[in-house]
Amino acid sequence: MPFRSGSRRRSARLLDPPGVPDLISALPDELLLLILALLPCAGAAARTGVLSRRWRGLWARLRQIVFSGVPYPSLEAALGQVPLPPPAVSLLQIGVYSQPHARVPSAYRRDSPRASSLLRAAARLEPEKLVFVLPPEFRRLVLFLPTFRRATSIVLDVSSVICPVPAGAEFPALETLSLSNCGANLDALLPCCPRLRTLRLISSFFDEGSLRVNSPSLQELVVHHNASWAQDIVAVNIVAPALKQFTMSFMTWWVDVSVLAPMVEKVSWDCHHRVGIHFCLWIIRDLLLQTAEGEGQLTSLHIHACADSSNIYRDPAKFTQEIEKHMVAAFSVLELHLKTRGHAFGELVFHLLGINQIRRVRMLKIFIAAVKVKDFPFHCLSESPISLPALEEVEFNGFEGQDHEFDLIKFILRSAPVLKRMTVKLSEEASASNDGCSKIYNIFKAYSSVDCDVYHSSGLMYGSQNCPLT
Repeated sequence: MPFRSGSRRRSARLLDPPGVPDLISALPDELLLLILALLPCAGAAARTGVLSRRWRGLWARLRQIVFSGVPYPSLEAALGQVPLPPPAVSLLQIGVYSQPHARVPSAYRRDSPRASSLLRAAARLEPEKLVFVLPPEFRRLVLFLPTFRRATSIVLDVSSVICPVPAGAEFPALETLSLSNCGANLDALLPCCPRLRTLRLISSFFDEGSLRVNSPSLQELVVHHNASWAQDIVAVNIVAPALKQFTMSFMTWWVDVSVLAPMVEKVSWDCHHRVGIHFCLWIIRDLLLQTAEGEGQLTSLHIHACADSSNIYRDPAKFTQEIEKHMVAAFSVLELHLKTRGHAFGELVFHLLGINQIRRVRMLKIFIAAVKVKDFPFHCLSESPISLPALEEVEFNGFEGQDHEFDLIKFILRSAPVLKRMTVKLSEEASASNDGCSKIYNIFKAYSSVDCDVYHSSGLMYGSQNCPLT
């Protein structure tokens, strides 16, 4: 096996040392294969042939074969030494990795037919699990994916374009498919996978930036698309009636979203806007919709916004439309993380609470990071009524005691008929005086059904509505 050349004279000395019984080589093949299976890769297993003629070629009968560090030009010949099934190979892992001292010749890195031929050689072994990895310098390849009829799991990290499978081809046993750093026509590939349960797309690229997943059997979808070099996703179209777990993390300038997944139970949708969603003086760059890990925890929508006095943009309808795109699942908690820079934020909160799906939240959390730039006098909290019929709990973190903050508290109290509790955590500056705390409790005197607790920035409680600090 041409994994690594060695001295014939040295091998001859090691094969049959005179006068020393070779007890290990006398073991049954089944036990020898168990020993070889403990080695990290097929190359190491093949080199045991220098110990005894009995070990020669035995590696090819392993059910789990890992090629790691084997010279790329030797891989196809090495695969040819593995007998065709039965028995089938349970795992076939082929990894070609960048090594400064042993780089793959440039001619091979541009040879698409050779790489496709290597995949066909792997397919002839009918592995149950396939892992195929090529380094980034192979990114110009165009690969033809053969049919793996027995494979239940396929992992491809190839930095290449995968051509559509031939018409009529099928992966009848495939349940898990992972594509990393590559492009694939999912419209053509997914219909060939009738039993697919899990699909992972890591830093992959899609036709014109449009991610389309249509699979009646899919139960878990994971998409991570945050690589700086990756093409932005501009459209997401998911049709997966059996989907239960959905994880998506990506960056975009703008995106159209359509998700049909009525059975989803666990979701993590994380979008970073390169230019942001603009409203008045505010820019929203990050939106995260996430199901909490703990049992009984509620799904929450996290919105991160930053004030920017150089940004003046007001289009409430478009603002609402852009936010609603990211509401791919029902949620009960709204978390607002606001960098105010001295600006009032009541109007932003008002418009967010006015969005239909947000009106139904049960909990509202506001986190204020008041980076002091300069005080900005503009304050415009609409007097138009908003009904928050399900809101039961509000948490206000970083309360500074500004007039517009008190106005927001009053607005929420008027709008939430079933509100049960409000917790206000003062900023360090506001904690230096009892004035803000007293003013809060005075407001709540008119709302005896709502419990109010006020905390110092250190975490100590000032008191409660029923027992305020004096």
